[in-house]
Amino acid sequence: METILSAKNERVKAWKKLQTKKGREKAGAYLIEGFHLIDEAIRNQAVVLEVMISEDSIKEDSSSLPEDKTVLISQEISKQLSETETTQGIFAVVKKNTTPEVPILEKPYLFLDNVQDPGNLGTMIRTADAAGFGGVVLGKGTVDLYNNKVIRSMQGSHFHLPIFQDDLVNWFELFQSSGLPVYGTELNELAVSYREIQPQTVFAVVMGNEGNGMDKELLERTTKNLYIPIIGQAESLNVAVAAGILMFALTK
Repeated sequence: METILSAKNERVKAWKKLQTKKGREKAGAYLIEGFHLIDEAIRNQAVVLEVMISEDSIKEDSSSLPEDKTVLISQEISKQLSETETTQGIFAVVKKNTTPEVPILEKPYLFLDNVQDPGNLGTMIRTADAAGFGGVVLGKGTVDLYNNKVIRSMQGSHFHLPIFQDDLVNWFELFQSSGLPVYGTELNELAVSYREIQPQTVFAVVMGNEGNGMDKELLERTTKNLYIPIIGQAESLNVAVAAGILMFALTK
């Protein structure tokens, strides 16, 4: 197994660049951390370019790691690569996902408009995975899919379903030209309770920005706009919580 102990090594500098969006875009790859995420990547046949494991973590069960791609690193390097409070001391460089050119519209889709909180984005993708959705589309202004906080929140769900990055208008047209409904989310007198919508096999539901909601142009293009009745005194729901309610309630 190759060993790198100096934090000044050029390979280490290249790995650290993956902690930035610019570095990830240039390399076409991103960094993941922890045994669970790396196991998920290998199990789902993601393209793992390198695995880096610290000297103290090599004692853990690492038999499933690709030996020809695994590098032993020092604890100092591990600390520099880690973006968690308590690191497991194992990292991997993974090639960015490729998405199919022609999406398969056989299951529901989640559209995200200008969602900016990494935790919310990751949670919604993970929930879409759990609800059996066919894909997720990240619209304009949405946080980078490969942000480290997004990666941690997804817990590997981005390996399970396609995630597209595109103008949502294109996807509205694709669904509606196929006779498939696109449901927006909005609190106004024209919106209807999600309870009035019968569960369906294929549809899209759109979640908007945490503070401002959906873009007005998109709201005007939807099949219907939905709201979740609030019975208690809370003013609103967290967008990821609301998305979870709608995804499970609307899916047949």
